[in-house]
Amino acid sequence: MSIRPLVILPDARLREISAPVGTITGDVRKLAADMLETMYDAPGVGLAGIQIGEPVRIVTIDTSKEKEERRPLVLLDPEIVWTSEETRPYEEGCLSIPDYYAEVIRPDRVRVRFRTLDGETVEQEADGLLATCLQHEIDHLNGVLFIDHLSKLKRDRVMKKFAKAAKREAA
Repeated sequence: MSIRPLVILPDARLREISAPVGTITGDVRKLAADMLETMYDAPGVGLAGIQIGEPVRIVTIDTSKEKEERRPLVLLDPEIVWTSEETRPYEEGCLSIPDYYAEVIRPDRVRVRFRTLDGETVEQEADGLLATCLQHEIDHLNGVLFIDHLSKLKRDRVMKKFAKAAKREAA
């Protein structure tokens, strides 16, 4: 396992649509392990493959609290198959948009279908933080960032801020 560098806004790779995982190989298992290690190190509660430069439909999540036992979840080719009509606001952040947080309104509950690392197809219903995290990470697989759920004005400000920071880094 190894900690991988994060892809940071305004990197265009964050807008790529990720490809299906396909056959579950040793490389897929290693990628999942690297993603978990990277996510825990950051620290974060979710990570999509594209956030470490791997445009493949894999997501890692762990919403356990700091003092609790870890509950890692690896989702291959996840898709949202149902969302509740009820919504709720949640302050979201993103490892690819460091130190920026904003309230996003999303469906309160979701049902997700995915494959496990054992190849089993699972459907899981979630609410609260897990539902928000699932929607956020699956958005990444489709080239969508949480800032896309904000007003154009807020989104433009964030893009401008990160574009300036990237320019400074490159200089």
